[in-house]
Amino acid sequence: MTGKSNSSVIVKHLTQVCSSTNADLLPRHKSSIALDLKSSGGLSLLKTLDLCDVYGKAALITGGGSGICLEFTRKLLGRGCNVLIADLALRPEAEEVVESSISSKNGSRAVFKKTDVSDWKQLGHAFETAIKEFGRLDIVCPGAAVWNPAWSSFWHFDTGVDSVETSSYKTLDINISHPVRATQLAIDCFLRQKLGHGVVVIVTSVAAQTAVLAAPLYTLSKHAISGFTRSLADLEPRLNIRVNAVAPGSVKTPIWSEKLTWIDEEVDSWVPAERLAEVMLSLVRDANNVGGTILECGTDTIRRVEILNDPGPRGRGFSVANFNDGIESAYVSMEKTFGNKRQPYYCD
Repeated sequence: MTGKSNSSVIVKHLTQVCSSTNADLLPRHKSSIALDLKSSGGLSLLKTLDLCDVYGKAALITGGGSGICLEFTRKLLGRGCNVLIADLALRPEAEEVVESSISSKNGSRAVFKKTDVSDWKQLGHAFETAIKEFGRLDIVCPGAAVWNPAWSSFWHFDTGVDSVETSSYKTLDINISHPVRATQLAIDCFLRQKLGHGVVVIVTSVAAQTAVLAAPLYTLSKHAISGFTRSLADLEPRLNIRVNAVAPGSVKTPIWSEKLTWIDEEVDSWVPAERLAEVMLSLVRDANNVGGTILECGTDTIRRVEILNDPGPRGRGFSVANFNDGIESAYVSMEKTFGNKRQPYYCD
């Protein structure tokens, strides 16, 4: 089969899938070929399939005040999609995005709702605000997360907010309970609106395919949320609700602020946040990225992460030259807080 005829088959197939799955969310447009299916089995998104779009829709994005989710916010706004940003605060660049959206030429708006995503009441209020502001909700991205903060670190035993009094790990509240709860709220909103569609884009990590001694709670959370994403794959053929995820490599965002020394920029490579945002948009729009799909994104490569026998991350954007520094810091913290306790493991 020639390259031209093969391209025609792919476009025809994806047009049919788009029509039968997310047709209401993703109105059809003329398209050029969008996918390059490489012989290695990897998926290279050369251009997002332009059969579908998000114009006139509404999204709720947690963590949109900075980093990857801010770039995703920009991407959606640029395509005419309204966005509610649910976050604790906006960085200056995010404030500028919200302010500039007031005079947007395509009519899209960004609204900020201060939200502690670990508080279910506040998270619920964010959803209510999105519906009130935009009259609908089509896309949800529970992207807020923390890496390995000292105030909620496995290696900082009973020295932060994780204690006998709280009986919880804040990192897991933010990285697991929050996206799980947000997905519940999203599904409820999608069904109550009776729009016949809905998309949840989750942010996992390549850490879900490896082991990171320096940050076991973060690693646990990404393994968990990847399994959660796959578990909801059947929602799309049954209810036209798509839940999928992006798995970034190393992205230079505020979450990396405490571990920048791990990266040697002469050896390692960053994955641009804008590239991640493009992949996230494709998870919404591309009919090929069905529910349960997890797309790994490196500096040069994008590929589907398989549920079984996956070869693991390959290429630039995944290496961390000074990774051992993080391991050593974990042992230093352990020496300070483990094995020295004189108080009981409970409180009266």
